[in-house]
Amino acid sequence: MRVIILLLAATLTLAAQGAAVAQLLTKDLPEFPGKEATMLTITLPPGHASTPHRHHAHVFVYVLEGSVVMQVARGEQKQLGPGETFYENPSDIHTVSRNASPTKPAKILVMMLKDKGKPVTEPVNRK
Repeated sequence: MRVIILLLAATLTLAAQGAAVAQLLTKDLPEFPGKEATMLTITLPPGHASTPHRHHAHVFVYVLEGSVVMQVARGEQKQLGPGETFYENPSDIHTVSRNASPTKPAKILVMMLKDKGKPVTEPVNRK
């Protein structure tokens, strides 16, 4: 139940920012005690950009449709199209996450290996 509440909170946060989130799977991983896998899709409206955040997870992003711009703190900004990938480690701060197109939506598949019961995402206040 707690996992559902945490995923719902993360979904509502992204939805409030204009993105549509569809949870596909959350699965305990007995081979990795205390960890779980989460898979979701995120559809970013034209021109959408998220605020800086972190996941405290290994995050694997695969672009399904459109074009996105991604960057983590102290990393290189990358523009990705369909079939391209992006990785974040648990200590990364995701500083740039945006739809590169002002006219077309973008859709990404996100897979995470995270601490069981922890939020999918949390905002970062960059002062």
